[in-house]
Amino acid sequence: MDLMMDHKFDIAIIGAGILGIASAYYLARSKPSCRVILIDAGDPLALTSAQSGNNYRNWWPQPTMVGFMNRSITLMERIARETDNRISLTRRGYLLASRSADISAQHNHLTAVFGATSGTEIRVHTTPDSAGYQPPVSPDWENAPDGFDFLTDQQAIRRHFPSLSHEVRSVLHVRRAGDVSGQQLGQFMLEDCRARGVRFQRGTLQGIDRGRHYDLAVETSEGTIRIEAERILNAAGPFANQIASFVGVSLPLANVLQQKVAFPDYAGAIPRDLPFTIDIDPQHIDWTEEERALLLSDPASARFASQMPGAIHCRPEGGDHGNWVKLGWAYNSDAAPPSRSPNLDPRFPEIVLRGAARLHPALKAYYGKLSRQMVHYGGFYTKTSDNWPLIGPMGAPDAFMVCGLSGHGTMAACASGELAAAWLNGCPLPDWAGNFLMDRFEHSEPRVLADEGLL
Repeated sequence: MDLMMDHKFDIAIIGAGILGIASAYYLARSKPSCRVILIDAGDPLALTSAQSGNNYRNWWPQPTMVGFMNRSITLMERIARETDNRISLTRRGYLLASRSADISAQHNHLTAVFGATSGTEIRVHTTPDSAGYQPPVSPDWENAPDGFDFLTDQQAIRRHFPSLSHEVRSVLHVRRAGDVSGQQLGQFMLEDCRARGVRFQRGTLQGIDRGRHYDLAVETSEGTIRIEAERILNAAGPFANQIASFVGVSLPLANVLQQKVAFPDYAGAIPRDLPFTIDIDPQHIDWTEEERALLLSDPASARFASQMPGAIHCRPEGGDHGNWVKLGWAYNSDAAPPSRSPNLDPRFPEIVLRGAARLHPALKAYYGKLSRQMVHYGGFYTKTSDNWPLIGPMGAPDAFMVCGLSGHGTMAACASGELAAAWLNGCPLPDWAGNFLMDRFEHSEPRVLADEGLL
């Protein structure tokens, strides 16, 4: 089929994952007359967005990311109210567990980052009765407490969180945190977009020409079509750098594959009301001596017999009446080319299981015998060197980006989409908007990294 100019739009969004859809959602709501098209080689929400951990939190190492995520959570809460909580928003929090009783570093950090935030409380509970502490018995987000709770009494920790190892001596409970259905969030926004006239085109972008406007050549099942747009938004996830190269721009992004595993918890190892729990301590994985020697004999696996980083994730999956458990461990740091079918490490399920069992000893019941129903999956964290996103002008005229969200795309989707829409529409920007531009890498002073281990 010959190339024909048969589609004209104000804005073409390249990528129909959660970020592209959220951007279209806020564009359509803020400027109904804007003609918007979403372009993706596959189905909406089918690539990286389908691998989401579905968690959210406002705990970050720096005020910029705190403000950004608080805004995103507020927008998610607004959607939860509008939809009778179709997006399954809960707020049992994040639980950061350690075998150290010294909480001074974490407490000082919270005071520095959150101390000036109106209404944010940092509560420390040092006695067995943990007076004043509200345990996360309900998933209800509307009545959950805010702020942060430290528990430093082992008796209190065991009473409130009986699945944790008796070695745990302190936990930090982040309260404005929980889980959300990323698929339902994206589906709601997509339905709203379509009702407001946003178009979707399945096809692979082959190239972009720039004249008075952008001409996008899109290969579809019926041939190549041409889409004309006044402005473009790069929301292509792992393929964002490829899209940027079409307009002569190189983005400071790398793709790192991370994996997760989910399986039915027939042994009841993980309580259904357990918050999203993270073992923050480095560790040696629980291998037998024979297994450890075998790992050390192979250079490709020796690292798993040595000290590993902390931040293993564990959470109940499927709600209070389900019986699945999800585990994750973002220990991989090697950049790799993007792929729609990434190669997963078959060793990962047993590695993450044995790592997680150090914090949740009852998981040892599954050593070597994970259910055949187990789901092992993974996706790319597309990230900058400081792990902050790229949102705003992309470096070519009338070209914008919303990418580099690493593993926090779902939790940041609403604020990211709202900010991208503001850039595209020339609307007022929040104070922290400039922190997500590429020119930040021209500054000499180092940035505080966003902590991907707690995603």
